[in-house]
Amino acid sequence: MIGLPVLAAETVRDLVGGGQTLSVSLRILAILTLLTVLPSIILMTTSFVRVVIVLSFVRRALGTQELPPNQVIIGLSLFLTFMIMAPTWSEIWNDAIQPYLNYQKSEAETIQAALKPARRFMFRQIDRRDLELFLKISRTEQPSTGGVRLADIPTSVVTCAFMTSELKRAFKMGFMIYLPFVVIDLVVASVLISMGMLVLPPILISLPFKVLVFVLVDGWGLVIGKLAESFA
Repeated sequence: MIGLPVLAAETVRDLVGGGQTLSVSLRILAILTLLTVLPSIILMTTSFVRVVIVLSFVRRALGTQELPPNQVIIGLSLFLTFMIMAPTWSEIWNDAIQPYLNYQKSEAETIQAALKPARRFMFRQIDRRDLELFLKISRTEQPSTGGVRLADIPTSVVTCAFMTSELKRAFKMGFMIYLPFVVIDLVVASVLISMGMLVLPPILISLPFKVLVFVLVDGWGLVIGKLAESFA
């Protein structure tokens, strides 16, 4: 019983502005636990889903099979995600993580401060129909007059609506990228059939043309640029 007050004193530490927070050892344990779920957080609350799907559509449309490789697609998607999310993550660092490391905020205050920029980013990308769908599923009351305010929406609803909206928007962009390459395949196939070359696979002829067109119009630059602009 004598050791209990000592143990309790070792698990908490006073904050700069008053209050208490976890000790250094428990903070390290909490940070390590957070790192285990960090990949899921990056997938659910950032631009990674849209970027990686669109880039995968580009590879499929070109018909180059495994070129570029999956490692290149995922790596490029991660770096683009870091660039797109830099303002949001900077705000989270300045408003939440930095004060927490300086013992100015407790764990609950840090989580609330970190959620605000992330929620604002996700809310800007959400389609209204997806938001209404998940509000209905979660049985969250909606105001009878005026629009839905971000402060009234649970984080789970924002995250689910954001992921659904990202999937829809990514597939729309992928379709627009796929369409011109399908036209090239159809033209090449029609020409080969008209010439009586039924044995020759159209992909052998259309693939060089698709790669040539993609390179001439600076396809990678256009796709990456439009992806970044779509989050503005």
